[in-house]
Amino acid sequence: MQARLLPAARGVFWLFEGFRLFRRNPPLITAVTLVYLLAVQLFALLPLIGPVLLPVLLPAMTLTVANACRIVDRQQPPSKRALLAGLSGRDNNFPALLRLGGLQLAGALLVVLFATLIGGGEDPFANALLSDAPDAPVDPAMQAAVLGKLAQVLLLATPLIIAFWFAPFLVGWDSVTPAKSLFFSTVASLRNWRAMVMFSLAAIIVAGILPGFILILVAQISGMALSAAFVVLRMVLVFLVAPVLTASIYASYRDIFTAADATHA
Repeated sequence: MQARLLPAARGVFWLFEGFRLFRRNPPLITAVTLVYLLAVQLFALLPLIGPVLLPVLLPAMTLTVANACRIVDRQQPPSKRALLAGLSGRDNNFPALLRLGGLQLAGALLVVLFATLIGGGEDPFANALLSDAPDAPVDPAMQAAVLGKLAQVLLLATPLIIAFWFAPFLVGWDSVTPAKSLFFSTVASLRNWRAMVMFSLAAIIVAGILPGFILILVAQISGMALSAAFVVLRMVLVFLVAPVLTASIYASYRDIFTAADATHA
């Protein structure tokens, strides 16, 4: 298993490639992305068992979404067999994906433990939501503190994100063992850290900074239109940006591993 070394600009290409795949079949990629997001929210709402089951099932869920992107990429007709590739049938790697999910659960618990220890025993997610009321005044000091804690958790979770970025695809499609998939994913991500950083920055701009700038601009022009603009942007994020980012992650795997396999075949 060899990963290609790509230039930094390739990270931005993944975003454009994700949009190109989305344009080929918007209903399919949007549908699987929405089902994925709804499943994540459903598990989050389940008391006690939900936060445990979600990391365990996340690799299998991720592979299912990527299967839809691969169907579009290969211009295949959608089918149950293609959508469940690597999860059932002759190449059934679902048990291995569950073991990978168990490793992800262990990693998530370590991140929470370290964040709690660094925070002096305080739950790092306790004040993640500043207020449930949209019109309630926000304390700038509290907002800065919460953003600081979230940035701290994200920093601690970065090694976990790197290790699991390509792991579900390697386990499901390439039949790599869970432990080796984490190794190959980490090596590929570090080897292409410039492209990964560029992709992350582009995703943050498209999904975070640009919508925020639009909301600020609308608020300056007309405060009455702010609520409508918020609803529209939320719909755009769910039905356009999220599917494009999903397809972009698939494109990053294809660009680094699949092309490498074809080159060295």
